[in-house]
Amino acid sequence: MSRTVAIVEDEPAIRANYAEALRRHGYGVQPHASRAEAQAAFALKLPDLVIIDVGLGDEPEGGFDLCRELRARSATLPILFLTARDSDFDVISGLRLGADDYLSKDTSLPQLTARIHALFRRLDSLAAPQAREQVFRLRGLTLELERMRVTWDGRDVGLTVTEFWMVHAMVRYPGHVKTREQLMREAQVVVDDATITSHIKRIRRKFQALDAAFDEIDTVHGAGYRWRA
Repeated sequence: MSRTVAIVEDEPAIRANYAEALRRHGYGVQPHASRAEAQAAFALKLPDLVIIDVGLGDEPEGGFDLCRELRARSATLPILFLTARDSDFDVISGLRLGADDYLSKDTSLPQLTARIHALFRRLDSLAAPQAREQVFRLRGLTLELERMRVTWDGRDVGLTVTEFWMVHAMVRYPGHVKTREQLMREAQVVVDDATITSHIKRIRRKFQALDAAFDEIDTVHGAGYRWRA
């Protein structure tokens, strides 16, 4: 049975473009032009994944409001923000509301579909019985590759898909410096240096929320980042 992806986007050309790309990948698509239209559809049945634009019509933060409502209804529904507003403030706002990931509108369609596949893969792996898989352990960290799950001292770290792949890139080769370009490649995102920096800050904060003494990620000025060996 094909999975259903809802697209909440007020620009008709962009909405049609995404819908066509996702149908080619075998997804059922529910396009919605406004928050009200999406709310009416979601009241009947939630889709399997939602892509939301932040600004919807005359509601500059309508997407944030919709995300908040959806997260209150389902803790596990994958939510992806896709927007022209990729400032650090907007990214952090979206992720604080419980979105799983955040991509800017200049993201290519192959990158978008790769991210959707990754979100579904994580959902499937968390629901499946635990199989033999690649697990990285380093001090308090455990990273389960197939389940896309990271724990610190046995407690879950709520990373987005982008953040998971950045941590994986560093943990796989502890002590080796990963440049911003390498982190982008691993996470399948194309963003500016400032956004990579803000991702790293958020990753640190999420670990520090569980352990105030967390200090595993080194910034190597002018070079990149590394997980301590």
